[in-house]
Amino acid sequence: MPYQYVREPLTAEESDRLSNACETATERLVVWTLLDTGLRVSELCGLTSKNVLWQQRQLRIKGKGGAHGKKTKVRVVPMSNRVRGLLEHHFALEKAFPVKTRRAQDIVKAVANRAGITKDVSPVLRHTFATTALRKGISLPTVQKILGHDSLQTTAIYLNFTDVHIQDEFERKW
Repeated sequence: MPYQYVREPLTAEESDRLSNACETATERLVVWTLLDTGLRVSELCGLTSKNVLWQQRQLRIKGKGGAHGKKTKVRVVPMSNRVRGLLEHHFALEKAFPVKTRRAQDIVKAVANRAGITKDVSPVLRHTFATTALRKGISLPTVQKILGHDSLQTTAIYLNFTDVHIQDEFERKW
């Protein structure tokens, strides 16, 4: 298998700092939803009230993939309690997500700077979600479905555990 560059997910402490550095409702909406769902930034910014299945506590996402990249692949993403609350408040008044992709990336970068996180955060929030989900006991095939991957190998790219992660997990479970 050829070399695949793998981004380093945020640590639990960095995720907490990022969450706590949010100052506005829009910052919380962007950062917390990315952290808790594993959505791509473009998928988040394309959300409308029609994507939310309130009773099932899920988001129905038309994501990357499908025949010839036509975004025809549909997947279901569970909503955490905090994301559900944020989306309820937002979509009670609006039909579409409040920011576009570039603005959402700028928001994540500004919040990360405020939190003192120096790595490029926007693309790693999806990796952070995958790593966190596995640590909480969600199975790899479930994480694969949530992220919308056809192959477990693709999902495994997101799960680069550092020596610190390996040591922490070993100590918790041994």
